[in-house]
Amino acid sequence: MSTTQIFLASSLYGAATVAAAIDSGCFEDADRRLLLVTNNAAVPETVPALDTMPGFGPLRERFDGVVSWNEAVSPFHPSAWAPRADDVPLWERHLRRLWDLGDDRIHLVLESLQVAPALTVGQLFPDASIDVYADGLMSYGPTRNKIDPLVGERVRRLLHLDLVPGLRPLLLGEFGVVPEVVPGGAFLKVVAELSDAPAAGAVADAPGDGEPGPVLLLGQYLAALGILTPAEEEGLHLRMLRGVAALGHRRVVLKPHPTAPPAWHRALEAEARALGVELTVAGEPVLAEVLLRRLRPSLVVSCFSTGLFTAAAFHGVPVARVGTEQVLARLTPYRNSNRVPLLLAEALVPDLAADGPGAVAAADERLTGLLDSVAFMMQPQVRRDLRPSAERFLRTARPADLAGHATRRRLTVLGLPGGVPLPRNAAVRGVVRRARKLRRG
Repeated sequence: MSTTQIFLASSLYGAATVAAAIDSGCFEDADRRLLLVTNNAAVPETVPALDTMPGFGPLRERFDGVVSWNEAVSPFHPSAWAPRADDVPLWERHLRRLWDLGDDRIHLVLESLQVAPALTVGQLFPDASIDVYADGLMSYGPTRNKIDPLVGERVRRLLHLDLVPGLRPLLLGEFGVVPEVVPGGAFLKVVAELSDAPAAGAVADAPGDGEPGPVLLLGQYLAALGILTPAEEEGLHLRMLRGVAALGHRRVVLKPHPTAPPAWHRALEAEARALGVELTVAGEPVLAEVLLRRLRPSLVVSCFSTGLFTAAAFHGVPVARVGTEQVLARLTPYRNSNRVPLLLAEALVPDLAADGPGAVAAADERLTGLLDSVAFMMQPQVRRDLRPSAERFLRTARPADLAGHATRRRLTVLGLPGGVPLPRNAAVRGVVRRARKLRRG
């Protein structure tokens, strides 16, 4: 029986990670490899699909074909549609005909398995084995939602870049999934191919020999997620610009978030003129790692972008964060999957104003304990196995260790060290137990 491997990707970063894994021999040989492209933007028609982005050409060569998930499920939105259980066999037959899969054995390689469309694709091929590859820092946190065991039990591995050496990803740990590192050297080779592709275009001139590179600002579109208001997000990026200008930098390249609207950076352009800073906006959807290679920046600044960690881990570029505490304080609900990337940025990346630029700090046992504690508090039902580690950490944790990460109320509700001791009265304890059960529900 022939084997077809289907790789689902929604971003250049994800496709580059998959390409590096293929080049490193992370997958067995297959008769056919398909790249399944999905555009998950709120309005996909207004945002370029992955396979139309500048520099995609070299990635295409690793696959026997490229197919579109958006076209397959049109007119439904790829992030909102899921089949009825009774329709799964019908949809599998439809996709096998549409993509000429015949009776092939299917092996899926998916991103973000806890949500559609990856979860949907996993459900539509119920006999397929599954590998998952990490989409940045979120892999170090717990699985966002409880996954159907009929899908989760088929996952074999979590492929990830070693962005935080010494730290083990927690994603899909409830299924015993084994994390496997994709070699950083292979990833850098793929980025070099993307950077050298003629269609990739140029954002700004690379520095000459001995000349310092510009500052690279990595924008994040938090207003779309309801974490910040548009005005607060604008203020966050203005703080980044003012911070680097105060350090004497006069050349800045801004990489907006791929889903940010065109008007997003106009206030920054006006502020740059007032500060005497030369600001260049990367208008094309260029991968941040491509800019790191091309521009050789002297500094990378963001709030909690994965690019901070790739810049430090793979390029040795100084990094700094801005506004992490503000965003962490506004983050709701507690189980929001951005919590762990924020935690890692706050713990490991120097603050631009308070500390100045520098290297990413090394992970240690206390960070592992804090991460296990936060992951358990985010998903106490899914990751019950993390309770012992959380309790060990919290027994010796200082108030400063928990600032922004845990409240006494949450510790009390979950029965963790540091919470309010419960009275011995049976009636009161019964009320507390019922409150905990309601909260879990």
